[in-house]
Amino acid sequence: MGYLRLLRQRSVLVLWLAQSLSVLGDRLYALAVMWVVYASTGSASLMGLVAVVESLPYIVLGTAGRHVVARFSTFGRLARVDAARTLVAVSLPFLWSPDPWGVALLLVGVLLLGSLGALFDPNLGALVPDLVEPERVQQVTGLFDLTGRIARIAGPASIGLLLLAVSEVQLFALNGVTFAVSSVALGWLARRYAVAAAGGGAVERPGKARSAVRAWPVVRAHPRVGLAVGLHGVALFCSAVTAVGMPALLATRYGAGAAVYGLVTAAVGVGALLGNPLASSRRSGGWLAVYCGAWALQGVATACMGVVLNLPALLLLALVSGLVTPATSVTLRAHLGAFAPAERLRLMSVDQTVIRTGGTAGMLLLPFLVDASPRGAFVVGGVMVAGSALAALVVSSRVLRPDAALPLPASARGSAVVAE
Repeated sequence: MGYLRLLRQRSVLVLWLAQSLSVLGDRLYALAVMWVVYASTGSASLMGLVAVVESLPYIVLGTAGRHVVARFSTFGRLARVDAARTLVAVSLPFLWSPDPWGVALLLVGVLLLGSLGALFDPNLGALVPDLVEPERVQQVTGLFDLTGRIARIAGPASIGLLLLAVSEVQLFALNGVTFAVSSVALGWLARRYAVAAAGGGAVERPGKARSAVRAWPVVRAHPRVGLAVGLHGVALFCSAVTAVGMPALLATRYGAGAAVYGLVTAAVGVGALLGNPLASSRRSGGWLAVYCGAWALQGVATACMGVVLNLPALLLLALVSGLVTPATSVTLRAHLGAFAPAERLRLMSVDQTVIRTGGTAGMLLLPFLVDASPRGAFVVGGVMVAGSALAALVVSSRVLRPDAALPLPASARGSAVVAE
């Protein structure tokens, strides 16, 4: 019921519908680009290179581009970013050819889309909390987290049907259409808040981007946030074990193929859908204990996947893993959403940088561990996550000084959503 009440607000409804479609397009794009590269080159190494190229802008801009990222902290400027992503995605099918030149152009397109995504993602995450009152930030964070959960199930499920009508490369153009819809929705929000500002509403001056603050002073004042972001990076590093190792584990341990892999993936997705409402309804207070506890439970579930003896037990562990996943993502993002707009944007950008760095490093290094022993890789990865989560919880309670008081959220002073 909490989500339904949120969706009665026109701004939340428009943005949620547009982003749900856009995230679904991203899933189609991610599947298509990997398949196109592999089908044309037969190289798994090039598939890995695509993932690295797409993540590199997040790492660079998150590390050294805080002023650049902050310049796009309005709905109007994000609408322009999505318009640019539309042009890049729609042009890829026309530039593609199954030869080295075509692959090179595709990598350039992936780099451009990654750069634009690195500008878009933290800014959108920082704007969403300003759509609602401070006490509803947890709920609205859960609502937008739900878009990714649905897309992870709907994307693979729909791609088979879509490929009956279009080619893999044309899926890029479909992704471009979803960017176009998102651009229109963001432009509408920009005009809506510009009108509110002109009418004397409590909205920041239209066109005024948020300042680019340094992350380190904020993290020093709130060391538990830094600890949580670091744990996020470790967990995403280890997530490469399940991403790369699950097919190998199923094949070597159970002699299973793609059908069972799809079943395991579906179990994770169903668990995440069930866990999302629970995560969004959690009351404030004790956020780090919930966050670390969820990661510890997921680490234990991952480690147990490497030692269980039958498929039903593996499916149950996959369900548990999915069930606790929203408690990690929603809890951290909702806590960051309580910061004032400039600090919120910077911390969300840092979090994106850390998880992209961890995920990229994991995809480069952990496949070697999977090749050596799929079962051992699951045990090692799970123990690393669970151990890091428990260590973070101990450090936060016994070593770190208390956090400073959070800056008053802009939404508590009146809506701080800015327009162009």
